[in-house]
Amino acid sequence: MIVITAPTGNIGRHLLTRLLKSAEELRVIARDPTRLPDAARGRVEVVTGSHGDAEVVDRAFEGADAVFWLVPPDASRPPEDAFTGFTRPAAKALAAHGVGHVVGVSVLGRGTPLADRAGLVTASLAMDDLLSGTGAAYRALADPSFFENLLEEAASIRDKGVFADPDRKAPLVAATDIAAVAADLLLDRSWTGTGSAPVLGPRDLSPNDLARITTEQLDRPVRYERQPLDALRADLNGLDEAFVQAMVDMKRAKDEGLDTGVTRTPEATGPTTFEHWSAHTLKPAVFA
Repeated sequence: MIVITAPTGNIGRHLLTRLLKSAEELRVIARDPTRLPDAARGRVEVVTGSHGDAEVVDRAFEGADAVFWLVPPDASRPPEDAFTGFTRPAAKALAAHGVGHVVGVSVLGRGTPLADRAGLVTASLAMDDLLSGTGAAYRALADPSFFENLLEEAASIRDKGVFADPDRKAPLVAATDIAAVAADLLLDRSWTGTGSAPVLGPRDLSPNDLARITTEQLDRPVRYERQPLDALRADLNGLDEAFVQAMVDMKRAKDEGLDTGVTRTPEATGPTTFEHWSAHTLKPAVFA
């Protein structure tokens, strides 16, 4: 039995599609089961609710062999609460039910000088430490920023031909490639111990690279405007102050090279190019 959290999100929906092709028993935790794909109906067991709820994860993890863990973004509370606090009930349930394997979505940066002052990244790494102490074999999918982050700029690209971001050149990756690695680990389960599994894109891309490729794929001019961190802070005004600071600290750390410290190997490299992703995902979103 494999339990999937966040099964309708960017990564979870791709993971669910892959696992539906296997013979494994599947169980999902979903706030809104109506958002699950038609292929899942009658094929998966559904536990309705939040996977941050102790009663929900206790029911969901009973009899489970493996769990896919993803903490949803939450700008309403401090990052320590949003990551470690949200995960603590699950960690207790994993230990109580003797779940053997857990695959979690995490971040790059562990072991670097930037990791201790990287805001949301620092909070995510603390979550990994919590899960590593449950007794389960644990793999943290250490990811850079996603191609999918650019979908937040779809309206600006369509209306102004502009997207903004403070980040530097980095090994951006597609969510579907992260899901593929997660699926392999969840189905195999011959691995032991705790550690990380980096998932990088095929090559490092700068914001200007993204603008050039997007221009080619959309057949219209698109340019990149660097967003100062003060402007980012202003855009986030009204959200939890600690969350805003953590977001700014993460962006600063990424801009200083947080995501660039892992050597690209075939095992750690996803196949999806930004050209392919922008043609098949970004372009439809821009022209929707």
